Amino acid sequence: MLTETIAQYSVADFAGEVRSGLTQPGQKELPSKYLYDEVGSALFEVITLLPEYGLSRADERLLRTHAETMVKPLFPAPVVVAELGSGSGKKTRWILQALARRQKTTYYPIEISPAALSQCTKELGQLDRVSIVGVERAYLEGLASVAVDRSPGECLLVLFLGSTIGNFDRPAAAKFLAAVRQILQPGDALLLGTDLEKPLSQLLPAYDDPLGVTASFNLNLLERINRELDAEFDLGTFGHLARYNACERRIEMHLVSQCQQRVSIPGAGCCVFFGRGETIWTESSYKYRTEEVAYMARAAGFASKSQWIDEEWAFAETLLIAE
Repeated sequence: MLTETIAQYSVADFAGEVRSGLTQPGQKELPSKYLYDEVGSALFEVITLLPEYGLSRADERLLRTHAETMVKPLFPAPVVVAELGSGSGKKTRWILQALARRQKTTYYPIEISPAALSQCTKELGQLDRVSIVGVERAYLEGLASVAVDRSPGECLLVLFLGSTIGNFDRPAAAKFLAAVRQILQPGDALLLGTDLEKPLSQLLPAYDDPLGVTASFNLNLLERINRELDAEFDLGTFGHLARYNACERRIEMHLVSQCQQRVSIPGAGCCVFFGRGETIWTESSYKYRTEEVAYMARAAGFASKSQWIDEEWAFAETLLIAE
């Protein structure tokens, strides 16, 4: 078992995106990727254990039950695995074990969170016949580095699990899949997780749990700006809001200013005014229909090989093959 980390992190990038997102006209926004610092990553792991948040358990059930079937079409070629946004890597265990039963496997978790990469190494570090090489980069940049470094004849299996594709709006999701396809070679594969439409009575509590863990996760983004950019956000004057946009079929997470206030962010070189009730849009989670996944994949240059759907929580894993 071998572990290694390739690191790349820029506070300047963070400062630039905070300044851009909070000073733009109209709706203030912050990129959801910045929710996942060390504290945010730990809080998200707690969220996945909450009874209201069935998505992670559905994802893991599908992987645990069908991992052998999922990887079978890739053989007999040697397979290298790259995961976009690995998190703790807990549910990835099933895919890696299925591969390692047939071959020695190199696994590249790609994350911008060093805390998540560290947790991933701890979670999967004892797997037999699996080498872990952590890549601390953005998704596409990290994937491109893995694709370039692989040996001739190796098949690249990309994992994009959970509902991370749902954090992109639909045109951006289609563009992202096309960009992934450009990096891959024909015969490479993408295992894509998508959260499906479901009743609001089931959906909304998953993003606004009664214990307030998701609220703490969301508010931690402001605390991160305080820590890293010397900002002066008073977390007591902001609240968590989760709402469903029926036209776009997405959950939106916002941070709501409870009063008129001005916040200085020296590290980003700006001062931001908030009106009472004004929000910062921090994350979206788009919900899909099963047929949408295959259509989006075809447009990006993939063939939809197989799809598995969880019966308890409407969620799909789809195996896509690069054409």
